[in-house]
Amino acid sequence: MAEEFQTEGCTEESCAGCAHASTCSSKKIEDFREPANEHAHIKKVIGVVSGKGGVGKSFVTASLARQLQQQGYSVGILDADVTGPSIPKMYGVHERAGGTEEGIFPCIAKDGTRIMSVNLMMEDEEAPVIWRGPIVAGVVKQFWTDVMWGDLDVLLVDMPPGTGDVPLTVFQSLPVDGVVIVTSPQDLVRMIVKKAYNMAKQMNIPVIGLVENYSYLKCPDCGKEIPVFGKSRIDEIAAELGTEVLGKMPIDAGLAQAVEEERFYDIENPYLKNVVERLL
Repeated sequence: MAEEFQTEGCTEESCAGCAHASTCSSKKIEDFREPANEHAHIKKVIGVVSGKGGVGKSFVTASLARQLQQQGYSVGILDADVTGPSIPKMYGVHERAGGTEEGIFPCIAKDGTRIMSVNLMMEDEEAPVIWRGPIVAGVVKQFWTDVMWGDLDVLLVDMPPGTGDVPLTVFQSLPVDGVVIVTSPQDLVRMIVKKAYNMAKQMNIPVIGLVENYSYLKCPDCGKEIPVFGKSRIDEIAAELGTEVLGKMPIDAGLAQAVEEERFYDIENPYLKNVVERLL
């Protein structure tokens, strides 16, 4: 057990950013969660996180949304990856979001998935978002407080990679019920997964499980599974952390083509079929 101590000169204002906050005896337990828009009634909030970029986190988020939709659940996606938004394009959604004095309307994909992303707020969706961290975090918070999500069974939050401002804002401001950690079979995977896992645990957010993307490539001729990025260690990592593997997703040309053609709203992802019951 970590030794408890009080940091000299600590203040209520500095507590949230203090490296010793988790063990400080004078720390005040505060609830930083923001209320959702009055026109939003959401049963579950699930974060999709990764310790690094390039592991297909948005692809997994959209795949989970499709599984939920296909099983009859109402679902929304809050695209918190403000500087690298990709969810709207995957679904072929390009119109700008509208609103009233009561809030902002999410855009609705062809399969009924409700989506909010910074791309839906900009005149030019290809313009770069060159904002500092606090501004980005503030926009993500507004996607929770100002968007009229309506009645949702699950809101999936597609987070940016790492453990910076935005994940911290989401964990502190939204009533996150659990997170799914996305990774890939590479040498640094153990350290990367542990960073994401430990951040969730320090924020008292349950880890639902791990999803390994780019797990293998299936030969179209013989059906052999080829570990393109090396041998998978996800099972032993999950066992070490006391969590479970929710799925191993291969490099699938058909799914990749659906992304490029902006028709993710009509795909079926057979690699995450048993995940929905873990999310609810």
